[in-house]
Amino acid sequence: MLRVDGLRTEFTTDQGPVTPVDGVGFTVAAGETLCLVGESGSGKSVSALSIMGLLAGNGRVTEGSVMFEGQDLAGLPEPELRRIRGHAIAMIFQEPMTSLNPVLTIGDQLAETMILHLGLTKAEARQRAIELLEKVGIPRAGAVVDDHPHRLSGGMRQRVMIAMALSCRPKLIIADEPTTALDVTIQAQILRLMRELSAETGTATIFITHDLGVVAEMADRVAVMYAGQVVEETDVYTLFDQPKHPYTVALLKSIPHITTPAGDRLTPISGSVPSLLHLPTGCRFRERCPHAMDRCATELPELRPLGGGVGEGEHSVRCWLYDETGTAVPA
Repeated sequence: MLRVDGLRTEFTTDQGPVTPVDGVGFTVAAGETLCLVGESGSGKSVSALSIMGLLAGNGRVTEGSVMFEGQDLAGLPEPELRRIRGHAIAMIFQEPMTSLNPVLTIGDQLAETMILHLGLTKAEARQRAIELLEKVGIPRAGAVVDDHPHRLSGGMRQRVMIAMALSCRPKLIIADEPTTALDVTIQAQILRLMRELSAETGTATIFITHDLGVVAEMADRVAVMYAGQVVEETDVYTLFDQPKHPYTVALLKSIPHITTPAGDRLTPISGSVPSLLHLPTGCRFRERCPHAMDRCATELPELRPLGGGVGEGEHSVRCWLYDETGTAVPA
């Protein structure tokens, strides 16, 4: 359904150009959930905004393609993108309170896209809005449809955002950390709701998160991003059972596990994500990598396939530690 290939996004700043997305590529099939995971600043959200054509005025896609059902979104003029956004592709933003209009009712905001894209009347759109609110588990939907966003809890606002994304029956939903600001109970409810709706409607999903627990819960396949590049891509079973890239291994070691003995300390990743204005030469993770070699300082590794993973799908990694078969290269 979606094929992103060699995507490069550049922003003009007072300190010079920065490239938060550099050569990113991945695919999403119908009904599949792809998780983009990585630390803050790794390029996950900018990749999503590049796909949607929602970059700020100082940002632009300079290279690559975003093929959606055979059409390159990266080259489309704004009027044509507007016909796709909210209809064929919908987005659930990270913070619903800043995404919902505070002066419009929930019903008005839900109805707007349905009137525009589906040609419904106001009465039809209102009835459909109530049905959508009921579908995402909001009680008293007939009353909530006339409420303003500030009258709802964080979990209910996020359910409204999911209802809005589903309103025009999209083929692809991009969810940008939709559970980050919610407590764990509400988070579990939202994740369960999204899984159920995806299974029911067959909608493909790109789920952006830094929480590997969410990845285990939601993903079919995973693309791990670091400093604007995909460093590992595989199915979710292989990611947890046979991680290859040192960054992926470090991420997995830095989270608590049910078998971790009481009192044991977690293993943090030393250092921080490099500045986009001063990226290191060679491998971008080498300054934090315990396995860095001389080659890592001078040559940027390519994302190479290593063969099949534990589940279905190819396993690719951007690291000099492995040859094409996935075998560790002697130091």
